[in-house]
Amino acid sequence: MNPSSDPDRDFPWWLVIVAVTGAWLFYEVWASEVYSAALDTLSKGIWITVLVTVVAYVGACTLGLLLAVAGMSRHIVLRQAARLYIEVMRGVPIIVLLLYVAFVVTPGFVVAWNWVAQPLGFEALRGRDVPLLWRAVAALMLAYSAFLAEIFRAGLQAVDKGQIEAAKALGLNGWQRFRHIVFPQAFRMVLPPLGNDFVAMVKDSSLVSVLGVTDITQLGKVTAAGNFRYFETYNVVALLYLTMTIGLSLVLRRLEARLRARSGGGDR
Repeated sequence: MNPSSDPDRDFPWWLVIVAVTGAWLFYEVWASEVYSAALDTLSKGIWITVLVTVVAYVGACTLGLLLAVAGMSRHIVLRQAARLYIEVMRGVPIIVLLLYVAFVVTPGFVVAWNWVAQPLGFEALRGRDVPLLWRAVAALMLAYSAFLAEIFRAGLQAVDKGQIEAAKALGLNGWQRFRHIVFPQAFRMVLPPLGNDFVAMVKDSSLVSVLGVTDITQLGKVTAAGNFRYFETYNVVALLYLTMTIGLSLVLRRLEARLRARSGGGDR
């Protein structure tokens, strides 16, 4: 491998292959009744996939940033609590965590809520009042927050300490330093791994199908079980996920390139 080569300048043959394959699949969807029927059914699960991905990722980013800040706190209790959470969540497979949140944590939460709320006159909460969709979203949020916390921590620690000291000398308080100096620079550095995890979240959202949530994967399983056309059905499932993930990857690449260009212009 030539270390001086620039992968960003390579002609995207991989994209050509994907585009040709995708064009063939789209043609089959247009020309074949089996493909067309599969797409019509599976497209109903797209909004569920998008909803799960976006809500879980936003929640994971928020919680992950809080964990990163807690992990860098001056207080040892916060640091140790954050580290405990991160190590436990990273050590449990996502599908196991999904089942644990759905069938252990949520029933426990319902019992605890009723124990506190009923003496206060609130109506009792039942397990079925918490939809499986939101149990799945909570599980993905908890799982990804641990990985995102490490990304944010690395970005925050990479900011030049001299700039922080200069901000202190200018009289900025802790929140102002974080908002105006630390976070903007850290965010620019961690954008690529954040983008990678967002693409990964799109794929891992398919795990919610184990709870019967009607996303693309679950509808694919139901459709294939009904028509026994597994090849055509799962081709459409793969096409839908590839369209979303590759589209996101291309957008993120363009955004990274623009940020690099802006940063290079600022350096000059």
